[in-house]
Amino acid sequence: MTGDAVNVAARLEQAASPGEILIGAETLLLVRDAVTVEPVEPLALKGKRDPVAAFRLVAVDMEAEAFARHLDAPLVGRVREQQRLRADFEDVLSERACHMFTLLGPAGVGKSRLVAEFLKAVGETADVLRSRCLHYGEDITYWPLVEILIAIGVVPDDLIAISPADTQLQFRKLLETRATERPQVVVLDDIQWAEPVFLDLIEHVADWSRDAPIFLLCVARPELLELRPGWGGGKLNATTILLEALSADDCELLIGELVGGSKLAPGTRARILQAAAGNPLFIEEMLALVDDADDDSEIVVPPTIQALLQSRLDRLGAGERDLIGRGAVEGEVFHLGTVKELAPELQRAEVPGHLRSLIRKEVIRSDRPTFPDEEAFRFRHLLIRDAAYDSLPKQTRAELHEQFANWLKEHGSLVEQDEIVGYHLESAYRNRAELDSADESLEGLGRRAAACLFAAGHAAETRGDMGATGGLFLRTAALLPEGDTDRLEALLHAAFPLNLVGRPDEARRIATELAASSDERFNAYGLLVENMNNAYVGTWVAARGEANVVTTRETFERHDDQRGLAWTGWAEWEINWLACRAEKGRAAAVRGEAHARAAGDRVLALRLREGILILLALGPTPVDEALATAKQMLNETAGVSALATYHGVVAKLLAMTGDAEAAREHVQAAARGRIEAGEIIESAALAHQVAFVEVRAGDTLAAENALMHGIAELERAGNASYRGTACLSLAKLLANRGADDEAARWCAVARRTISDDDLVDTVVINGLEGLLAARRGDHALAEQLTARSVEVAATIDTYESKSDGYELRARALALAGRQAEARSAAAAALAVVEAKGDQPATRWLRELVDSLSG
Repeated sequence: MTGDAVNVAARLEQAASPGEILIGAETLLLVRDAVTVEPVEPLALKGKRDPVAAFRLVAVDMEAEAFARHLDAPLVGRVREQQRLRADFEDVLSERACHMFTLLGPAGVGKSRLVAEFLKAVGETADVLRSRCLHYGEDITYWPLVEILIAIGVVPDDLIAISPADTQLQFRKLLETRATERPQVVVLDDIQWAEPVFLDLIEHVADWSRDAPIFLLCVARPELLELRPGWGGGKLNATTILLEALSADDCELLIGELVGGSKLAPGTRARILQAAAGNPLFIEEMLALVDDADDDSEIVVPPTIQALLQSRLDRLGAGERDLIGRGAVEGEVFHLGTVKELAPELQRAEVPGHLRSLIRKEVIRSDRPTFPDEEAFRFRHLLIRDAAYDSLPKQTRAELHEQFANWLKEHGSLVEQDEIVGYHLESAYRNRAELDSADESLEGLGRRAAACLFAAGHAAETRGDMGATGGLFLRTAALLPEGDTDRLEALLHAAFPLNLVGRPDEARRIATELAASSDERFNAYGLLVENMNNAYVGTWVAARGEANVVTTRETFERHDDQRGLAWTGWAEWEINWLACRAEKGRAAAVRGEAHARAAGDRVLALRLREGILILLALGPTPVDEALATAKQMLNETAGVSALATYHGVVAKLLAMTGDAEAAREHVQAAARGRIEAGEIIESAALAHQVAFVEVRAGDTLAAENALMHGIAELERAGNASYRGTACLSLAKLLANRGADDEAARWCAVARRTISDDDLVDTVVINGLEGLLAARRGDHALAEQLTARSVEVAATIDTYESKSDGYELRARALALAGRQAEARSAAAAALAVVEAKGDQPATRWLRELVDSLSG
């Protein structure tokens, strides 16, 4: 090395006494915040015309910052945003209400700085709970929730329940309980990476919290609105603001605050202002480059933030660069133990020193550890982590991801550990495959990753997170060769969840691959997936579906595949549900549930049990038998949604017995359950059950009011299916009291949403429009419509719709003077409700039959 710096250093060394360290003025400028010095007489140094200022080093502060902390400088600009945050928080306190505040902005624009300023102002007033979404968080649903729970001493498994609805309810109640003592500020960072189920949880708390001062502060990049275009929309208790770039004047002010008394050449200042484009992070990083340089004129502003950050990292020492690359493999937050494990053995002793140096240089900062008895560090910005990671060669990435996964497997005990270990093994696999697809180690590595993701898929399925379930099983399959048994097992596990969350094209591809297998067992699963897919996308062909079920049952019986037989039971339930054959569907669900229990598939068993419950009320099972069966099932009914279903079923059955008060209690319990679960559509759809109860209690006005309210709620929620059924129920009540024009109007509304495949609504709307036509004197149209109604009613056994079809035809025929035929149709309706045990309906239909006897 040569040059002026080396010459001056050598002369200072020669001038120092034994045990003494002398530094020059330029060095002091760089380390002024980290040292204590005493000035000495200026030194006459060889090669220097003028004396050189020198300072005796007295002490070094190992924890000092490289230069004044940026967070200590006043927040520049953002006055409006600060005022809005404070005002909304004050509303939370004064109104004891929940408010969701979303702060959007691109990377580096100052979201974290604004949040820090807000928390500094409110920290004495409220409890602050913080969490973040992992940047690699695909299919890792509850990591942010787990962070909060661990921080407040709650065991995550005690709160994360068997379904998303139950988890939402438990977390909301936890926050509400805490809020009775102190307001709660919940900071949720980087939610643009959140899984849909976690976003649902946030919105549930915002929508349903009552009398609890809770401030949900969501921080995200604008991509969040691509995932959830309606985020916060329509909520009176929600605010969303976009953090824009700083103005030129504010950028000038920020530079002034950050450089303090230091001089900055005008040309350098201009280059920084132009390149930063109002982004505070860019300004800070470029000023850091200036501080690292000997001369402002050397600073060449990189054209992009990635290049800028890489330039910053290039100025670190080799050991520091190596360390942050290894930390970046773990993530935005990493731990001392992991970087030691990932470092070469001879360099492990240097790790603590490098970490202290990186803290001083503001590359990282201390953070709350995820693992007990560990020290944790966070990259000062995720973009710095990304730059550090991107600088690693793929071979190194592969090795480090695998090493970290091995370490985590031995030392970790995280709630979603399989997801995280699986991600790192998967990343190792992908990096190696991109380097050499013929690498002999790939198969073993892929199988290890697949095993973790497969286990994670089962865990997601158990807690009811269908989006994560489908994603994890798909990722499992992608790591395994085509035709492999483990791959096909993963695919068949992915199929149902994918249909359920609206990804039917992927489910269809799974059906094709399963059907191409040489194993007849997987062929049978392919047929079941085909059935599910056709049911969800509306391409259902009953004959094909029924033939598939016969084939699958025979196949699974030969292989004694209990899980396959359970899924066959589900498929049979679905076929009969679509065909409105309730008794056959219930029998299929009973068989399927027994097979699911034998297979140890609790999730499928619970789903089938709920199917049994629903058909007890809808089908021909006599009321007394149905009530006894439902009450037996109560002890094994778990989860707020399933309990709401139970209460709704029992409410209808009790209404049939004439016990109106007990029926009302159960329908109210069902409503409370749906509301607690945040199931807005299902809650609104309960209007149909409320009307059923009130009609049998003799209060038709209450029934009409309930239906009107439910229809309005369903319209707001954008649901057409339930809304069409509710419109028909309202139209029938209006027709019964002679309000024919109103009834016709609601029939027209329902017509716009009803499909020919919806047999229940097809029976009612044809019969009802036929009755209205008969009242207008159009008996030909009435005959056509009511004949179509009973034609369909004859094929179904959902008792209420079946009796409706015959009753409506009877009333239409009576108006046409066809008394004998009318009495026969009314008697058919009476027989249906008598067999069910619906006492109120039996009374009014017997009156109809008697009125037609003359």
